Amino acid sequence: MAAIAPHTDTQAELPRARGRQLRTVALLLLPGLLWLGIFFVVPLFTLAGTSTQTPSGSGIPGEFVQTFHLVNYWDTIGEYKEHFARSFFYSTLATLLCLAIGYPLAYLIALKAGRLRNLLLVLVVAPFFTSFVLRTLAWRQILSDDGTVVSTLKWLHLIPQDMAVTASAFAVVAGITYNFLPFMVLPLYSSLERIDPRLIEAGGDLYGNGFAVLRKVTFPLSMPGVVAGTLLTFIPASGDYVNAALLGNSRTTMVGNVVESRFFRVVDYPTAAVLSFVLMAIILVLVVLYVRRAGTEELV
Repeated sequence: MAAIAPHTDTQAELPRARGRQLRTVALLLLPGLLWLGIFFVVPLFTLAGTSTQTPSGSGIPGEFVQTFHLVNYWDTIGEYKEHFARSFFYSTLATLLCLAIGYPLAYLIALKAGRLRNLLLVLVVAPFFTSFVLRTLAWRQILSDDGTVVSTLKWLHLIPQDMAVTASAFAVVAGITYNFLPFMVLPLYSSLERIDPRLIEAGGDLYGNGFAVLRKVTFPLSMPGVVAGTLLTFIPASGDYVNAALLGNSRTTMVGNVVESRFFRVVDYPTAAVLSFVLMAIILVLVVLYVRRAGTEELV
């Protein structure tokens, strides 16, 4: 009997150890859960309630009553469908440009830079040390009609002489691409840096040229970084309003600009809430479809 007692004590200790472990995990998660609950879940439900309100009829601006008027969604989508299309077009185009620019840059830093790697990484993140608004305003000077860039393009006859680059869709997409490029480069670098160099060498040993190895070996292995980078770029770019406000015009307005205007200028809270909810829903659906289509095991 004495020989069995230690075994029995060990079995009794296991549930207590698991209980202590669960309490520790719960205590560690509690601050984050409280933060999400107070600053995400509660505002989300508040926004949902606001989206189904209607004017009170008192004539006081900003005074609404809860009527669960779901027709708000139909009316708002019908009125601002062009803004949604424009937002997703601009953000998709900017994401593709960021990928086209960022992948070679990340490849260079991760696999070819050598001792210059840290310096190049610092240069990639250096724009974050400057205000987002200031960086966008700088693009107004860069793309001004009498600036060096536009003057050179016109001198080379790459753009028409009477073309205005500022206050255009081109300027908006350029600003979005520039501002969100680091969000593409850093995940790509992280993914490329983890690739075993022997796999790339094996592709060359199998008589693959540089492009074939990149297409068949390097790019598939870096897909987690591609997916993460495109999501980190596309999601904030879809709701961005700073670039369209500072670099665009009335014909380049995005959904974010309408939300900002309805909340702070027109004081039409239900319409702004509907726009915010629809934008979140569309982005969520697109992200789920994209991640499942990409098929990366690390992200699904």
